[in-house]
Amino acid sequence: MALTAEKKAELIAKFGANENDSGSAPVQVAFITERLNYLLDHFKAHKKDHHSRRGLLKLVGRRRSLLDYIRKQDVQAYRSLIQELGIRK
Repeated sequence: MALTAEKKAELIAKFGANENDSGSAPVQVAFITERLNYLLDHFKAHKKDHHSRRGLLKLVGRRRSLLDYIRKQDVQAYRSLIQELGIRK
């Protein structure tokens, strides 16, 4: 399921530099985190959906890469982002 326009606007307002900033790394991490949370709920109901599990693993890898980039640029921004999103280190 795709993110709704309202949810995207809320995430952009919270993590973006302005209301049109949908491509920066923190906003992308927030989008991916929302999709991952949806998929985790999906897998609780559909335990044998292995095709979607592969997509989940790809999303986790993409989020990890973006988080590594943010950490290289600004460690304090990285720490505050994972704190707000509730991501483990």
